[in-house]
Amino acid sequence: MYIKPTDSELEILNYLWKNGPSTVRQVHVAFVESKGVGYTTTLKLMQIMHDKGLLYRSEQGRSHIYVALLGKEETQQNLLGRLVETAFQGSAAQVVMQALGNHNTSKEELDEIRELLKSLENKQ
Repeated sequence: MYIKPTDSELEILNYLWKNGPSTVRQVHVAFVESKGVGYTTTLKLMQIMHDKGLLYRSEQGRSHIYVALLGKEETQQNLLGRLVETAFQGSAAQVVMQALGNHNTSKEELDEIRELLKSLENKQ
């Protein structure tokens, strides 16, 4: 069974994927300015994520170190798959057109997309 992280949980997971094992304080410092939440809110959220099986927690002295249990790519694939099925009625083309039409896409990203399309065409 796949556990769908909330938006706040995804922000914490993204931090852990980028920075590796971290304490609550490290995560909190990264979000305090943008989110304006207190330390206890960050702590409680990470405890809930641990209880849900999203994070692993180990003790190191007086601190708890948290590690993401979900893989980044697997999580992205699951979330995107759910979005494609629910919001776009299974149409990957509509997702791509919506994403490219509503966001500034760099030349490098467009080149990557072209390469992916070539690769997909060659497989068929």
